[in-house]
Amino acid sequence: MGRFSRRGFLAATTAGAAVATTGGAASAAPAGKKSTSCVPQPGVTTVGSGDPRYQELVHRGFNARFAATPDRVHVVHSAEQTADVVTEAVKAGRQLAVRSGGHCFENFVDHRDVRALIDTSPMRAVYYDERHRAFAVQPAATLGEVYRTLFHDWGVTLPAGVCPQVGAGGHVAGGGYGPLTRRDGTVVDHLYGVEAVVVKAGGNARVVTATREPDDPNRELWWAHTGGGGGNFGIVTRYLFRTPGAEGGDPSALLPKPPTRLRSTYVTWPWADLNLARFTRLVTNFSRWYEGNGSDPRYASLYSTLHLNTHAIGAVSLEARFDGGRPDAAELIERYVAAVNEGTGLEPAVEHQDDLWLQATLGARFDTGGYDRHKSKSAYLRRTWTPERIAVVHKHLTDAAFDGWGAVDLYSYGGKVNTVAADATALPQRDSILKAWFSVTWMDPELDEMHLRWIRELYRDVFADTGGVPVPNADHDGCYINYPDTDLADPRWNTSGVPWHTLYYKEGYRRLQQVKAEWDPRGVFRHPLSVRLP
Repeated sequence: MGRFSRRGFLAATTAGAAVATTGGAASAAPAGKKSTSCVPQPGVTTVGSGDPRYQELVHRGFNARFAATPDRVHVVHSAEQTADVVTEAVKAGRQLAVRSGGHCFENFVDHRDVRALIDTSPMRAVYYDERHRAFAVQPAATLGEVYRTLFHDWGVTLPAGVCPQVGAGGHVAGGGYGPLTRRDGTVVDHLYGVEAVVVKAGGNARVVTATREPDDPNRELWWAHTGGGGGNFGIVTRYLFRTPGAEGGDPSALLPKPPTRLRSTYVTWPWADLNLARFTRLVTNFSRWYEGNGSDPRYASLYSTLHLNTHAIGAVSLEARFDGGRPDAAELIERYVAAVNEGTGLEPAVEHQDDLWLQATLGARFDTGGYDRHKSKSAYLRRTWTPERIAVVHKHLTDAAFDGWGAVDLYSYGGKVNTVAADATALPQRDSILKAWFSVTWMDPELDEMHLRWIRELYRDVFADTGGVPVPNADHDGCYINYPDTDLADPRWNTSGVPWHTLYYKEGYRRLQQVKAEWDPRGVFRHPLSVRLP
């Protein structure tokens, strides 16, 4: 069965609304990029249901619970082609969606009402844009491609997600995070600008660029993409990255530099050794460590996940990544593991692995599940769960009537993230210590009801005191839009009286609505959890 759940290493930051990635022809070199290729840029490829390519394109999503059935799929290679296709769809009255990396957990792209699917998979360039003095990343570039290109060519990186197969498209727009986030902030904390295809009141699509410059008239459109979620305001055709305060024209000084090496530690506690008391101590130790040590500069590079797997998986596990270039790395990690295990009375299996940073980051142990069926939920934790809440988690994970592959993963958070003002970006959760990701995966469609019931009841019961959802309060701070959950808009599962958009965006939702009214007044870009017009 392996060391971890097959979901255990699933991306901490899969994409929100309009995400995707797949192979495709290389696009022509964008402005600011020197090209050595003479290959001409292809035109738009339009595929209907009778084309043998259709099924491949519409089934390119992450979650096999949903399959797109558009009238046509348009494979685009540039911002201009994207604008042409959008204009045509708007004039024809076709609801559209965009796919870049394909890792959306819900049916935002694969919704039954979508009649035109725009596939940006050929748009995966990563390069330095001299005019903007920023790194450009096209939407279908996978995080692995971004990491490899930025590091090989300039020795820099972004604090984005842990899963190299995820596309930049929706990951960035939803405020992606990952292994370097506690040291360097979220990925949107380094977002300088966006190039996007938008549709104003007249119905014609056009390409605009918005930056964080104070005098940029399009600045609010940039702000909306710093955590406002994909598929809301337009189609991003290029992200521009430069760390705030970075000076000069040397690209190697404009983004963070990664560690030279990673020390990875894997710890497992078999379920056979875990009773409720030991389980409670383990979860409490893990969480309280981040309450008390989250700002310790020695541990700024620490990224860890406590995988609270179902009993069917066989074990609870901890994965920790740390800057292996520090001379005290081994000692600090040993102290950390000891603190998490303290008082449990157990001797877990502990393994260490030292790798070069890029090799470890691009490692093949991240199983994104392919065509698995899937359901996710999320929560931000401001402090450690109470013993009563942990007991609820334990009850559902050990339920003998459920033998599926599910987990509650607790991800380290905070650090540099929490030094940014809550309204500086559309990502408003800026004082949490952990993120919780509730997930379940399965293969057989006939088992949908069983698995959905399990995760829905688990989540409802964990947050029973606040209407079945993590209402922002002293304990929690809502939810993460890149782990979208349409149940939050369903009064059967959200009885809190707090609307779904408050759970995701808090007070910033009104500002996002104003951006929506300015840049998408016709409501062209919409899905079940999209920002609504005022």
